[in-house]
Amino acid sequence: MSLDILGRQTLARLGAHQQQFKAAQPFSHIVIDDFLCKEFCEELLKEFPAFDQDRAGNEDGNIGLKAVHQHISRISSSYRSLDAVVQSREFLDYMAELTSIPKLLHDPDYFGGGTHENLEGQDLDAHVDFTFHHKLRAHRRLNLIVYLNKEWETEWGGNLQFHRNPRVEPQQDEIITVAPLFNRAVVFETHNHSWHGFERITLPDNKKSLSRKSVALYFYTKQRDVPIKPHSTIYVDRHLPPRIAAGMQLTQSDVDYLKVLLRRRDMHLERLYGFITSQMQRIERLGGLEALRDTAEEAQQQRYENYGKEELIERLTDIETSLSWKLLSPLRDMQRVLAKVAGHFSRK
Repeated sequence: MSLDILGRQTLARLGAHQQQFKAAQPFSHIVIDDFLCKEFCEELLKEFPAFDQDRAGNEDGNIGLKAVHQHISRISSSYRSLDAVVQSREFLDYMAELTSIPKLLHDPDYFGGGTHENLEGQDLDAHVDFTFHHKLRAHRRLNLIVYLNKEWETEWGGNLQFHRNPRVEPQQDEIITVAPLFNRAVVFETHNHSWHGFERITLPDNKKSLSRKSVALYFYTKQRDVPIKPHSTIYVDRHLPPRIAAGMQLTQSDVDYLKVLLRRRDMHLERLYGFITSQMQRIERLGGLEALRDTAEEAQQQRYENYGKEELIERLTDIETSLSWKLLSPLRDMQRVLAKVAGHFSRK
């Protein structure tokens, strides 16, 4: 099947799409309409799995409003075809050419990806995705999301948003909004400032049966040309809606919404405190901070003892010519002076 599932203009406009991806702000991304051939996209929608509460557990262990089917090849024949294409060399080369990120890898486990279905009331706070897949031993580089919503209005929420900095007030942020329309694909780079999320879904009374459907595909590389600090997924809690301002009278709906925001922030903090506690417990099991530091120093000493004469000379040369060594030279001189002064007074 190779690239036959892609729309004709998807391949024909590759050159233009390359330029758009590279120039996009607030970080590299592109929106491609009619990404798949229409008939194939219709099949994906027709065979989209029903909402399954067993697959709707959120990060806090509760049943939420988002269901995820990670192993798409088990869903239906059309999803098996999609799975075969996205891991093919032809498709990976297409994505590499589109984004100028070579040697892309497909995740056979679709960790965090697959089909996503979001119901009324669901939203997604601005976040950056985890940067490293420990099972693949690979760096996360690209997200490809294909939307399957034939009927969607922007005022219903659920619109993908890219942020330059979600921590500042919305009027100071740069926000790009993308409606999740049928057969629309969004490709964006993932790193430590690719902030994205979507607004709360609020459907009109006669459309409550609808949901926000998409297929999420993630791509990796073994190396990253520009190193970044590794991290897990990082969320920024959303700001208060504009309607909540000084002097207004809160409705019961407003109070309920504020409780949701506060509870969500509490859960984020609870997770972080739990992680810190678990790390402190691990350190204690290793003998505490002092033992950990001693072990590291012993390992470093052993490493230098194992150096041959030529390796040691080469290492010293690298250190002396490094920028950090030169910048810290005055500090080292000051430390030597203070040591001599301390020694002088100790002898008196």
